[in-house]
Amino acid sequence: MIEGLLQTLLNGAASGGVYALVALGYTLVFSVLGVINFAQGALFSIGGYLTYLLMGGRIGVNGALPGWGLASGLPFGMALLLAAGGSGLVALLVERVAFAPLRRRGAEPLLALITSLGAGVVLVNLLQILMGAEGYAFPQAAEALAGLPDALVIAGARIRTIQLLLLLVSAAAVLVLTLWLERSRNGQALRAVAEDPSTAQLLGINSEAMVRLSFFISGALAGLGGGLIGVSVSLPGPYFGIGYGLKGLAVLVLGGLGSVPGAIAGGLLMGLAEAVVPTEASGWRDALAFAILFAVLLLRPSGLLGRRTVEKV
Repeated sequence: MIEGLLQTLLNGAASGGVYALVALGYTLVFSVLGVINFAQGALFSIGGYLTYLLMGGRIGVNGALPGWGLASGLPFGMALLLAAGGSGLVALLVERVAFAPLRRRGAEPLLALITSLGAGVVLVNLLQILMGAEGYAFPQAAEALAGLPDALVIAGARIRTIQLLLLLVSAAAVLVLTLWLERSRNGQALRAVAEDPSTAQLLGINSEAMVRLSFFISGALAGLGGGLIGVSVSLPGPYFGIGYGLKGLAVLVLGGLGSVPGAIAGGLLMGLAEAVVPTEASGWRDALAFAILFAVLLLRPSGLLGRRTVEKV
C-alpha cells in the first residue's frame, strides 16, 4: 500500500516537473509582455530532437538529410544543456520575427498570440521536413544513466532511473531559476519589467533586453523538458511537443497567470492527477487533469496562486 503510494507520487512528480518547466516558460513571457507564446510546444519538440542529434542520433530515411549525424555523440548532460541553449536561440528568433514588429507598432496582444501560433506551426513543419515524420528512439539512453541500473527501489517502490533523473533535473532547473529571479541583478530587473515596464524603463532598465532574455529562458526551459521527455519515452514525431505545450498552458492557468510558484504547484498537481489514474484507464488521464483545472477555476478563477486583478475606474 505505502510502496504503491510512493511510486505514484514519484511518477506524478516526474511528469509534473516537466509540465512545470513548460509552464514557467509561458509564465516568463506572459509576465513581461502579457501575451502567451504558443510556439512553446514547438520549442519543446526542437529540444527533444536536438538532444537526440547531439547524443549521436542520425536522421531517418524520410528526413531532408537521411543518415546525417554527428561523427561522435556527446554525453547526455552536455547534449541536454546545448539543446536547451539551441531552443533558447530559436525562441529569440521567434521573438524577433513574430513579436518585435507587432510590439513596435503597438498592435493588439491578440495579434501577437496569433503570430506565435503561426510561428509554432512553421517550426514544427520545418522540423518534420528535416527529420521526417517517423518516431525516433534514443539508443544512447542507457548512457544517460552513467552506469546506473535501469530501475531503483526506494522504500519498496520501484521507479525507473530515467524517471528519477527527469525529476531531479526538473527540480534543479526550477530551483536555479527561482534563485536567479530572486537574487540576481538581471532576475530582479526582469521582475521589475514584469511588474511595471514604464517605471522600470525610467529606472534605467533596458526593457527590450529583458524581453529577449525572457524569451531565451522560456525557450531553454522548453528545450530542457523536450530533451528529458525524449530520452525517457522516445520521440514519437515532430508534433509530440504540442501536447506538452497544451498541458503547460493548462498548468499556467491552473497555477495562476504570471505566478512562478503557481506554475510549479500547478505542474505537480497536474502530474499527480495523471499518476493516480490506473494503467488500464490511461485514456482518462487527460480528462481527469483538465477536470481538476475546470474545478479549480470555478472555485478560484485567478488560479491556485494567482493574484486577483483590480480594475481602476
